Amino acid sequence: MELYIHYPFCVKKCSYCDFLSAPADEAQRAGYVQALLGEITAMSAFVRRDTVETIFIGGGTPSLMTPGELTMLMDTLRRRFFVNPDCEITLEANPGTLHMDFLRAMTDAGVNRLSLGLQSASDRELACLGRIHKYADFCKSFDMARAAGIRNINVDLMSALPGQTLSSWERTLKAAAAFEPEHISAYSLIIEEGTPFAKLYGDEKEENASMAPPLPDEDTERQMYVRTEALLARYGYERYEISNYARPGFECRHNIGYWRRVPYLGLGLGASSLINGRRFDNTRDMKKYIAAFGETAIKGSVSEAEADRCHEHIQLISREDAMAEFMFLGLRLTSGVNDRDFRKDFGVSFMEVYGEPIDRHCREGLLNYIEATGQLALTAHGIDLSNYVLCDFL
Repeated sequence: MELYIHYPFCVKKCSYCDFLSAPADEAQRAGYVQALLGEITAMSAFVRRDTVETIFIGGGTPSLMTPGELTMLMDTLRRRFFVNPDCEITLEANPGTLHMDFLRAMTDAGVNRLSLGLQSASDRELACLGRIHKYADFCKSFDMARAAGIRNINVDLMSALPGQTLSSWERTLKAAAAFEPEHISAYSLIIEEGTPFAKLYGDEKEENASMAPPLPDEDTERQMYVRTEALLARYGYERYEISNYARPGFECRHNIGYWRRVPYLGLGLGASSLINGRRFDNTRDMKKYIAAFGETAIKGSVSEAEADRCHEHIQLISREDAMAEFMFLGLRLTSGVNDRDFRKDFGVSFMEVYGEPIDRHCREGLLNYIEATGQLALTAHGIDLSNYVLCDFL
């Protein structure tokens, strides 16, 4: 089983961000952490038997927690769940929010993987995104993390930014790789509804949007996408998923679990779960969340019915939906999916269920199927056209 912990606070909302996050004062953040500890106490009663293989603390900006709050969080998780001694434990952080006391608390608490949101090595591009940091802040944060003994670091990067060129994207890739992180995630900017960027570049575009730096055209964005894999390969990074690259042995186990449909429990405001064939989200209403779990740490328990009152969009996963997820999530990995695993889960071959789209995409050179081993994976060209391929399994 995997755990995801959501910390919904940040210093400042970025212009592209539609995540469940917002600024808050210290008292609000402290009250939320107490409720989070309460939810951990409550929910552990229903899944205590499962071994926790990975933990991901995301947000928001979890590095805004105090060292004491992080220590309490990790202590509570270990008391309430059976956490594998080899558990991969990741914490997201923004450059400029880290300090040595927090990093030491991280390592003391057993957090063994740090994910740093660089996004761009260009201060101009960072300012356009509404990020709070500059490239120099990233450099300082990365060096501090290494000095604190963190030996597994991911760097998040973002391409197709306003005003970005192929040359500036390559400079960002080289700058990040030069630090020799163990993992690099490289995503393309998506214009999300309801964000400031939607008013500049999306369907909500306003009249004054013409003053904003333009987005790269489709051809430039395509070149950025292709250049990423080639350039990172020169630095020793292997692509193991559509948007993720790692040095051998440092693939993100938590994310691989998502793509392999490992059960996961989401804790915190708005967090999603997939447990016992049931998918649900926590409430996004902070007052409701605090009211439900704020006193649990004192009471020591809450009934399943009480916990369910904070759960929304509850869905029992049908066999058909589970088969579709097996395919379109698993095919995101460069290793692909195996028919033996599909048969084990569903009692039939994926060729019996999806033979037509598999055959068609194999003829198009987008999928490669090795009948002797049952392995099905996207080809290099198929990765480039992954949205076109994967939608046939929905």
